[in-house]
Amino acid sequence: MRLRDQMPEFESTTDWLNSHPIQKNDLVGDKPTLIHFWSVSCDLCTRAMPKINQIRDTYHPHLNVIAVHMPRSDEDQDINRVQEVASAHDISQPIYLDQDHILTDIYKNRYVPAYYVFDEMGILRHFQAGAGGMIMLEKRIKRVLN
Repeated sequence: MRLRDQMPEFESTTDWLNSHPIQKNDLVGDKPTLIHFWSVSCDLCTRAMPKINQIRDTYHPHLNVIAVHMPRSDEDQDINRVQEVASAHDISQPIYLDQDHILTDIYKNRYVPAYYVFDEMGILRHFQAGAGGMIMLEKRIKRVLN
């Protein structure tokens, strides 16, 4: 995805954890959205999760936060393992289970962790990958909130 691209639709046949299925129109027009890609086998993801949880809690109810679980191996496909890791790391936001990399391919995402910040109209305003740069991520979130 490129900056200023419109938020893609969520594949409706995919399973979700912590939520009923969410559609793009549930998010767009409401408030900004942070979509973060992660994987149970990604050490950087679990190390970054406390900061994502802090962002989720600090900006609630003014920011939608959606997690996308992007499996990197066959072992990552185990939904019970995803639930265990999510619980252990307090990932209480909705989790889109991208078992077939449908959303991953739409986003052309190759990285975990990866962060996409959309404004309230669903326009991509910031992208970054990797566990570093959390200060920049939060600055971009504050910018779309103002």
